[in-house]
Amino acid sequence: MHMIFRILMMLVRSKKASKISMFDSGSVPMRATLTDIDFAGHINNGMYFSIFDLGRFDLMFRSGTWDVLRKNKWTPVVQAATMTFRKSVKLGVKFTQETRVLGMDERCIYFEQHIVVNGEIYARGYIATRMTGKKGPVSNEEILAALGITLPEDRVVPEWITAWREASALPGARKPAPFSLIR
Repeated sequence: MHMIFRILMMLVRSKKASKISMFDSGSVPMRATLTDIDFAGHINNGMYFSIFDLGRFDLMFRSGTWDVLRKNKWTPVVQAATMTFRKSVKLGVKFTQETRVLGMDERCIYFEQHIVVNGEIYARGYIATRMTGKKGPVSNEEILAALGITLPEDRVVPEWITAWREASALPGARKPAPFSLIR
């Protein structure tokens, strides 16, 4: 729940922050707080995903993308995410959360995100996202057209990222997905 307050603060601050393109890198200075850590005294592994949400929202707010999404009644959703940890971020430590759009394929918009302490990578995540609307998924072509931008040529999704997303995908929401502990 506390992330909602951080997102609202970020929205307010974004009004005064420098504007960036959706394809620029975003950087959010942060500090590990009591609500971020677990009993081991470092940021909880699950909290990194919430912190990465903040980075993606910052990019959307500062680039004007959020206004277009709201106007079209589109909602960003995560389809798949993976994280690699290198070092722990402990209570009170200042860090930056770095975000960039890695690229797009026919289904998803991919983000590469990092937690950086004093210029050193502590964690890295890859997030596959989609936009949904009242009629279901929104195509990336429709999103780019609404934003009035084109995908830069240097934003090519590595094959391993697409393979990872496809290999980890669950059946679509309109298809059955029975569950059993017995395999």
